[in-house]
Amino acid sequence: MSPRGFVLLLSILGALGLGDPGPLEDVVIDRYYIPKICLREVQMGDFIRYHYNGTFKDGKKFDSSYDRGATVAGVVGVGRLITGMDRGLQGMCVNERRHLIVPPHLGYGSIGVAGLIPPDATLYFDVIMLDIWNKNDKLQITTLSKPEHCNRTVENSDFVRYHYNGTLLDGTPFDSSYSKDSTYDTYVGTGWLIKGMDQGLLGMCAGEKRSIIIPPFLAYGEKGYGTVIPPQASLVFSVLLVDFHNPKDGVFLEHLEVPESCKRRAVTGDFVRYHYNGTLMDGTLFDSSYSRNHTYNTYIGKGYIIPGMDQGLQGVCVGERRRVVVPPHLAYGENGAGDKIPGSAVLIFDVHIIDFHNPADPVEIETMYRPEDCNATTRDRDFIRYHYNCSLLDGTKLFSSHDYEKPQEVTLGANKVIEGLNSGLLNMCAGERRVIIIPPHLGHGESGARGVPGSAVLRFEVELISMEEGVPEGYLFIWHGEPPASLYEQMDLNKDGEIPAEEFSTFIKTQVAEGKGRLMPSSDPEKVIADMFRNQDRNQDGKITSEELKLKSDEDQEKIHEEL
Repeated sequence: MSPRGFVLLLSILGALGLGDPGPLEDVVIDRYYIPKICLREVQMGDFIRYHYNGTFKDGKKFDSSYDRGATVAGVVGVGRLITGMDRGLQGMCVNERRHLIVPPHLGYGSIGVAGLIPPDATLYFDVIMLDIWNKNDKLQITTLSKPEHCNRTVENSDFVRYHYNGTLLDGTPFDSSYSKDSTYDTYVGTGWLIKGMDQGLLGMCAGEKRSIIIPPFLAYGEKGYGTVIPPQASLVFSVLLVDFHNPKDGVFLEHLEVPESCKRRAVTGDFVRYHYNGTLMDGTLFDSSYSRNHTYNTYIGKGYIIPGMDQGLQGVCVGERRRVVVPPHLAYGENGAGDKIPGSAVLIFDVHIIDFHNPADPVEIETMYRPEDCNATTRDRDFIRYHYNCSLLDGTKLFSSHDYEKPQEVTLGANKVIEGLNSGLLNMCAGERRVIIIPPHLGHGESGARGVPGSAVLRFEVELISMEEGVPEGYLFIWHGEPPASLYEQMDLNKDGEIPAEEFSTFIKTQVAEGKGRLMPSSDPEKVIADMFRNQDRNQDGKITSEELKLKSDEDQEKIHEEL
């Protein structure tokens, strides 16, 4: 007996002195263990569950709930217990331990219990209180933590995935989802759960933690459950809601950032390049394009991606940031995917649209400035000089002619630049400025190029500096009118019957200077003339004879005749 109990006993014995104190008038209570936290004390009319050992004064045991392997359950203060126990259990807390001394008149009196408790026996009980509840009790819900943002809470007919630890009211564990390394997955409000959990999960946010105390009549009641939950047991669940959805849910969209200017929105059949982070509802990252340093590239609306993303990417703008919440029936369903996406998981994709195009898209041209005195415009075979800045649609700079000393130089239609840029540079005036948007099939295609991602839409800002009229494909020089009738004789400046490179070069330069013809535009006319001479010098002996000299137009006619 603890000192506290001893003092209490002495106070009862009182002035009777040190001799035999005589019979006890009331129950003697020694509260030898009181828990630090006591949420509730036993009151008249409460249902309780407890364990006990019952002995006589000499220590001989007459009864024990431990020996029977089952707790005692009953109602306090309604005459179902001996009066001494009814009184001795009043005010107890769950997990409290008491020694009770019950005098005969509050126990089994002068009759006793045949074969078990003799008449006029004082009874000694060692009791631990395990459970307290009342038929008027309701569910006790305590929110332990809650996310800052909660767009939706659990309702009846929702499918939930949650982790839990389940204990009895005294803290004895009976089950845990964590030990199974898997969430508990079920519908709410459809009879799959005990009534207390059906009610206790309502109104929860994904990521919320709750403590839910369920009285027995909302749990397993008088029957209990197996060997782990006794009859008339209150249950305590510590619940973490991982995610939830409703079978009727569609894709939920949250527009995080939409560009002010959105000339076009993506539709079915478009090819989209985007970055994304994919998380579960509890924030667990399951995939990220950023970790691969490469966009995810795909057609939308054509079944190449999960249905939820096919839907969720409809209507995006270039540069938009969007959150797409996909229920499992529009993602990976009950089976999940791999070891990172559980079955029946809601998926959250935070996407950033880099660009998109359609395989049928043409080059887009926006004229930023065009001189008023625009008399001549660029055509295929023209030689042009231009400045440019090339970037992706998200603004990422790729290349710029301003990084070099001179403008870019190219002959249009000579396959020297990508097809989309070539067409975007046509019909320009000197001094004109344009923005040219080039889809990948008119740019660098699916493979990309050095410094250019595959399937990238390119944005060129171009300014035409100058242009020189070109010559038809395959020609190095053309006449503005008819060539001289006696071309060889005129080209043979010293009339010695042969034309060396010097004479050839002098003659061609004279024709250009007099406006009678023009060379293929190039930054190096000497090279063009040298190529012309080499083409005419058939035997490569350093001079052109009359037999060797042929006009390009005559050569073309001969080829046509040979083919016929």
